[in-house]
Amino acid sequence: MPIPKLRLACAILPVLLLLALAAESGQNPHDAFSPGEVLTFDVVWTIFRAGVVTSTLREVSQGNHENFEATATAQSEGFVPLLFNVDDVFRATSSAQTLCSEGISKKVNEGHRHKDTQIAFDYDRKKAVLNERDMNQPQAQPKHAESDIPPCVEDVVTAFYYLRRQKLEIGHTLELPVNDGSKTQRVIVEVQAREKVQTPMGTFDALRVEPKVFNGLLKRKGRMLIWFSADDRQLPLRVKAMIAVGSITGTLRSVTYPKQNNLPAHH
Repeated sequence: MPIPKLRLACAILPVLLLLALAAESGQNPHDAFSPGEVLTFDVVWTIFRAGVVTSTLREVSQGNHENFEATATAQSEGFVPLLFNVDDVFRATSSAQTLCSEGISKKVNEGHRHKDTQIAFDYDRKKAVLNERDMNQPQAQPKHAESDIPPCVEDVVTAFYYLRRQKLEIGHTLELPVNDGSKTQRVIVEVQAREKVQTPMGTFDALRVEPKVFNGLLKRKGRMLIWFSADDRQLPLRVKAMIAVGSITGTLRSVTYPKQNNLPAHH
């Protein structure tokens, strides 16, 4: 069997970071999440267990204002590390009021690829400032680049939480700018249908959405379908990415809070 060029985190993390698109009339989207929330996803590549993705939110004080700090991790499991080991950590900050991103750090360890990336958003200058070091060449000069940004932009982590606060209805679309250190990309999301989804937490009434990512944000061709709980929590339940090396599916295993265990399922 040939070893596929499977970048698990590159395929799953950007998808899961768009998982927050539930929509239901009468919902209060500001109650969709709170600091301390931890989402855990089981990831399957075709039929094989591939890894675990977690997303954790906490509140931090910076100067005279409150920020959210979101941390997303991806780790390969099962037989996948024998083919392509993944151990990634993305940490992003955003305004607790507007959810506009203030920056993201990415420690990427994927096979022989090891990079440490820092992206800061300078809204006064309307620039994204990228500094990236190849950890395989620690003596080399870090890469430095700047690109234009709009008055509010998301990174691939903060977009996850920004979108959970939006209300969508079947047949509607939403567009938002996402910057990953180069040209700001357009992400357009279509809300398509209402379906039932089974997870380890139970069976949920869910909305199926499909993000259309323009200008190569995900760096690969393919199709993505995402399902979100149709309740006030707007939980990301499942994502299925259909790409050249097969399908990669992330399914929500648990939701935990500092003083609360797994939440009850909605049947």
